[in-house]
Amino acid sequence: MPVFVDNANSSRDLRVLPSLAPPLPCLVEASSSNRINGVSEVERYDVVVVGAGPSGLFLTLLLARYGLRDDRLLCLDSKPGTLKSGQADGLQPRTLEVLHSLGLAEEVLKEGCQMWEVAFWNPTASGGIERTSYVPDVAVPAMFPHEVTIHQGRIERILSDDLSRYSQRGVKYSSRVSSIILDEGGDSQYPVVIEYDTIDTEQKGDPPAASARSKHCVRTKHVVGADGAHSVVRRSIGLDLMGESKDLIWGVVDLVVDTDFPDIRRRCAIHSNAGSVMVIPRERIATGDYLTRLYVQVGIEVPADEISGEDVADPTTMSSEARQKARERRSKITMEGILKQAQTVFHPYHIKLKENCNVDWWAAYQIGQRMTEKFAQKDCTGVPRVFISGDACHTHSPKAGQGMNVSMMDSYNLSWKLAYHLNGLVPTSSRKAGVSADLLDSYEFERREIARELIEFDTKFSSMFSGSIGKEDDDKGLTHEQFVEVFSTGNGFTSGCGIEYSESDSIWKEACAEGNPIQGTDYLGGTLRPGRRLLSTRVIRHADGNPRELQDDFSSNGRYKILILTSTDLTKPEGRSSKALLSVAGIMNQFPTSVIELVVLHALEHTRSISWKDLPSEIKQYAEMRFHSAWPGEAPTDKFQTRNHMYKAEDAYGIYGVSRKEGAACIVRPDGYVAMVTSLDKVEDIRKYFERWLQPRQIL
Repeated sequence: MPVFVDNANSSRDLRVLPSLAPPLPCLVEASSSNRINGVSEVERYDVVVVGAGPSGLFLTLLLARYGLRDDRLLCLDSKPGTLKSGQADGLQPRTLEVLHSLGLAEEVLKEGCQMWEVAFWNPTASGGIERTSYVPDVAVPAMFPHEVTIHQGRIERILSDDLSRYSQRGVKYSSRVSSIILDEGGDSQYPVVIEYDTIDTEQKGDPPAASARSKHCVRTKHVVGADGAHSVVRRSIGLDLMGESKDLIWGVVDLVVDTDFPDIRRRCAIHSNAGSVMVIPRERIATGDYLTRLYVQVGIEVPADEISGEDVADPTTMSSEARQKARERRSKITMEGILKQAQTVFHPYHIKLKENCNVDWWAAYQIGQRMTEKFAQKDCTGVPRVFISGDACHTHSPKAGQGMNVSMMDSYNLSWKLAYHLNGLVPTSSRKAGVSADLLDSYEFERREIARELIEFDTKFSSMFSGSIGKEDDDKGLTHEQFVEVFSTGNGFTSGCGIEYSESDSIWKEACAEGNPIQGTDYLGGTLRPGRRLLSTRVIRHADGNPRELQDDFSSNGRYKILILTSTDLTKPEGRSSKALLSVAGIMNQFPTSVIELVVLHALEHTRSISWKDLPSEIKQYAEMRFHSAWPGEAPTDKFQTRNHMYKAEDAYGIYGVSRKEGAACIVRPDGYVAMVTSLDKVEDIRKYFERWLQPRQIL
């Protein structure tokens, strides 16, 4: 007779697999997009992404995680695979926060080079250079108060690996788009026609023969051009990158250095009488050595009458004369010349390529800042059908470390809006395009303003970096103090933590101004403000005493979050907090299941003895594992008190500018930005917001 019986449900097998992001609910009937009555026809997709650099690959991954499977989503890229060398290498704090919210930051933080300090070096009277100051690389509150440098190809590989968990096809590489047209007459539901050719997987060669490429034609509801500064998608809608170029050329080189320069593993801004260099420390490579990137101002100037910007324009639109001049200038710049100029700037220190090592990558560029007039093209009903993102709609110099970051945040902004639109989660209105199109319109409204601010900052920063440093009484050049001030004051923008979206239908600033419960204006320091990202704070979870970052409850799963900072009368059944939570529960039940999540904070002392029956029932029902203490003295139990210092809760109420007595409520959008803030007595404002942007549950 057995004394032990093992019974298990077959679903237990799923518990040993990595968890997947839950897809967003879909309120529209899934279309059989690629077959009719079992007969194959022109392929149809909800979204086609052109380009699989950081912007396009990130957008594809986010849409896949939100629930768009391979029959709804296609990503094309002309490259044979992920990037192998060169290009972007820096991730800013806000980008790290977003990657963390997706569970993708661990390898980046562990394997990348974390930059915590910036060293400024300036010329001496004897003709050498000297260190004049250290400043923090990131001078604003952030979950990750530093930058990380790591190969762009590695970022692409991390994104691609995660995409493989949601997509069997992944990116369709070696696929060149040749034509994009808007053909509403042919199919108004899938009005964008895309023609491309790709390598037949059974006939690959090196290089592949022309006959090995097969032609394809697909239709899609929306196409996103993330295909770089020479974007085919941008050209298809008749847009140009507008702006200007400067008269100086810079070289950039990735290498393992042999040097006695003391700050080679710090980010450095070096000004000398011979020119300027920016040092960017890079990650450790397979040999055990550490890469270094040098941006070097070379001694070649573009004649004033040739500064038309054509050097950085699309070569297919350049005149033959302009192309010839650009080739001549580039031919004058060599890797040896870049390294020789770097050695001159670093004097009296030596710097050279380490023996038995090769230069990893090098290039030359002319500084230019450009952006397009529009980021989207609409159909005749007013629905945006063609979008552009990243370098396809804004380009700039690389020295501010913004390219990959702003491009990925373009995709972060657009992804959830596309998913909500395509899944029928946004209500329609009497207008032709409806509210759903308004949500898509907000992509251009919000991100074009950020691109404009980027261009303005980069123009100022790159010009000052290319200038000479003099004394305070020297009117011929820039003072060290002026340069450091520009660097420091721009830190909110460059870190990504100071971005603020303007008032709009999805960002309610003025609408909730009356009775605003927020005290203070230190928005960069965390004070709640619509249009700003929610700063993470350390809290202690009530259910298990777990010290954690609040951002861990704001994962990038495509959901709206309601954050309730309860008042001191939380345990009173007729108190402000109880009434507010009851109303919020009713609001959540009015809209599709799982689209809204509830997070609750309290600032009460001595709450360990409080049981669930002492609290409003809505907390356990909707936020059992998202209910936290923000009392600054709260910490995990530890008789030695060491955890009290390392893990105790931060004063979230003080950081967010909220009175513990009065409390507050806010909506956080799926991209982590505060949409609105209101008092606990006016949570009906939350209902009004969601009635504007979410389809009600009862129509199902």
